[in-house]
Amino acid sequence: MRFLLRLASLIALAVAVIAGTIDSIQSVAASSVVITPMGDAWQDMSASSFEALQSTIAYYIHPRFYTIGFQWLMMQPAFAVFLVLSLILWMAGYKKPPVAGRFAA
Repeated sequence: MRFLLRLASLIALAVAVIAGTIDSIQSVAASSVVITPMGDAWQDMSASSFEALQSTIAYYIHPRFYTIGFQWLMMQPAFAVFLVLSLILWMAGYKKPPVAGRFAA
Protein backbone atom coordinates (compact mmCIF):
# COMPACT_ATOMS: atom_id res chain seq x y z
CA MET A 1 0.00 0.00 0.00
CA ARG A 2 2.86 2.36 0.80
CA PHE A 3 4.31 1.78 -2.64
CA LEU A 4 1.06 2.84 -4.30
CA LEU A 5 0.80 5.96 -2.15
CA ARG A 6 4.39 6.91 -2.91
CA LEU A 7 3.86 6.25 -6.62
CA ALA A 8 0.73 8.42 -6.63
CA SER A 9 2.70 11.09 -4.78
CA LEU A 10 5.44 10.96 -7.41
CA ILE A 11 2.89 11.27 -10.22
CA ALA A 12 1.18 14.21 -8.51
CA LEU A 13 4.57 15.87 -8.02
CA ALA A 14 5.42 15.38 -11.70
CA VAL A 15 2.10 16.92 -12.74
CA ALA A 16 2.72 19.86 -10.39
CA VAL A 17 6.14 20.46 -11.93
CA ILE A 18 4.67 20.27 -15.44
CA ALA A 19 1.86 22.69 -14.52
CA GLY A 20 4.36 25.09 -12.93
CA THR A 21 6.60 24.89 -15.98
CA ILE A 22 3.70 25.65 -18.31
CA ASP A 23 2.69 28.62 -16.16
CA SER A 24 6.27 29.96 -16.13
CA ILE A 25 6.58 29.62 -19.91
CA GLN A 26 3.29 31.44 -20.39
CA SER A 27 4.40 34.13 -17.93
CA VAL A 28 7.62 34.75 -19.85
CA ALA A 29 5.74 34.87 -23.16
CA ALA A 30 3.13 37.29 -21.82
CA SER A 31 5.62 39.41 -19.82
CA SER A 32 3.31 39.19 -16.83
CA VAL A 33 2.46 36.58 -14.22
CA VAL A 34 0.14 33.87 -15.56
CA ILE A 35 -1.28 31.32 -13.12
CA THR A 36 -3.66 28.69 -14.45
CA PRO A 37 -6.54 27.82 -12.09
CA MET A 38 -7.19 24.14 -11.45
CA GLY A 39 -10.65 24.31 -13.02
CA ASP A 40 -9.35 25.75 -16.29
CA ALA A 41 -6.57 23.18 -16.49
CA TRP A 42 -9.02 20.35 -15.84
CA GLN A 43 -11.49 21.63 -18.43
CA ASP A 44 -8.71 21.87 -20.99
CA MET A 45 -7.68 18.26 -20.35
CA SER A 46 -11.11 16.59 -20.00
CA ALA A 47 -14.24 18.72 -20.00
CA SER A 48 -16.60 15.74 -19.75
CA SER A 49 -15.05 14.38 -16.54
CA PHE A 50 -15.05 17.87 -15.02
CA GLU A 51 -18.76 18.30 -15.74
CA ALA A 52 -19.52 14.80 -14.47
CA LEU A 53 -17.73 15.51 -11.18
CA GLN A 54 -19.55 18.83 -10.83
CA SER A 55 -22.96 17.21 -11.26
CA THR A 56 -22.05 14.32 -8.96
CA ILE A 57 -20.94 16.61 -6.15
CA ALA A 58 -23.95 18.89 -6.56
CA TYR A 59 -26.40 15.98 -6.60
CA TYR A 60 -25.04 13.44 -4.11
CA ILE A 61 -23.19 15.50 -1.54
CA HIS A 62 -24.78 18.93 -1.29
CA PRO A 63 -25.14 21.91 -3.62
CA ARG A 64 -23.78 24.25 -0.95
CA PHE A 65 -20.58 22.21 -0.68
CA TYR A 66 -20.22 22.58 -4.43
CA THR A 67 -20.54 26.37 -4.30
CA ILE A 68 -18.24 26.78 -1.32
CA GLY A 69 -15.64 24.00 -1.37
CA PHE A 70 -15.39 22.72 -4.90
CA GLN A 71 -15.43 26.11 -6.61
CA TRP A 72 -12.83 27.41 -4.15
CA LEU A 73 -10.58 24.45 -4.93
CA MET A 74 -11.01 24.91 -8.67
CA MET A 75 -9.91 28.56 -8.42
CA GLN A 76 -6.57 27.66 -6.81
CA PRO A 77 -3.43 27.37 -8.98
CA ALA A 78 -3.11 23.93 -10.54
CA PHE A 79 0.52 23.48 -9.51
CA ALA A 80 -0.32 24.29 -5.88
CA VAL A 81 -3.21 21.82 -5.77
CA PHE A 82 -1.02 19.03 -7.10
CA LEU A 83 1.84 19.96 -4.74
CA VAL A 84 -0.48 19.71 -1.73
CA LEU A 85 -1.93 16.44 -3.04
CA SER A 86 1.58 15.08 -3.50
CA LEU A 87 2.53 16.06 0.06
CA ILE A 88 -0.59 14.45 1.53
CA LEU A 89 0.00 11.21 -0.38
CA TRP A 90 3.67 11.16 0.63
CA MET A 91 2.79 11.68 4.29
CA ALA A 92 0.21 8.88 4.11
CA GLY A 93 2.81 6.50 2.66
CA TYR A 94 5.70 7.55 4.89
CA LYS A 95 7.35 4.92 7.07
CA LYS A 96 9.02 6.13 10.23
CA PRO A 97 12.54 4.86 10.76
CA PRO A 98 12.98 2.49 13.70
CA VAL A 99 13.71 4.19 17.00
CA ALA A 100 16.63 1.91 17.81
CA GLY A 101 18.39 2.73 14.59
CA ARG A 102 19.41 0.93 11.45
CA PHE A 103 21.73 -1.66 12.98
CA ALA A 104 19.67 -2.60 16.04
CA ALA A 105 18.90 -6.25 16.65
